[in-house]
Amino acid sequence: MSAPTLDPGQIAFMRSGVSISVASCDRNGMPQLVRAIGCRVSDDGRRVTVFVPEKKSQAVQRDIFATGAIAVAFTQPSTHRTMQLKSRDARVSALQPDDVQLVEAYRDAFVAEVGAIGFREAMVRTLLSCLPEELVALSFCPSEAYSQTPGPNAGKKLEAGE
Repeated sequence: MSAPTLDPGQIAFMRSGVSISVASCDRNGMPQLVRAIGCRVSDDGRRVTVFVPEKKSQAVQRDIFATGAIAVAFTQPSTHRTMQLKSRDARVSALQPDDVQLVEAYRDAFVAEVGAIGFREAMVRTLLSCLPEELVALSFCPSEAYSQTPGPNAGKKLEAGE
């Protein structure tokens, strides 16, 4: 199976103020989930990195160390547009120097996104609060990409331009 090609619009969507949910499972299929608070996507879309609080993501990290498997959903709360990426080569790493600025920009963008649909800024900032030294990065090369927007196309392979 060839790796999906993410187009510039999809990459821009992933870098915007979307909700980012990171899922994993252990070798027995027990699922884990953690909210990411930002991401870094290479310009060609071949490498994706999501930032998660270290303590809240310990179970996900254990699963990644054991299996390398990860699934990440990017959802725009105001429209429910959702795309999901999957991979089996995920790894846990430290942040790069510019990653803290990406997290801060993500928080601002997410506050704006959900503020437009009625969520209070203080609540959203509390939800996304995490000191920079408490963040870890989960990096992977997407091997599968799906549209998960509710409706008739949910679950279909993601095509360029969607």
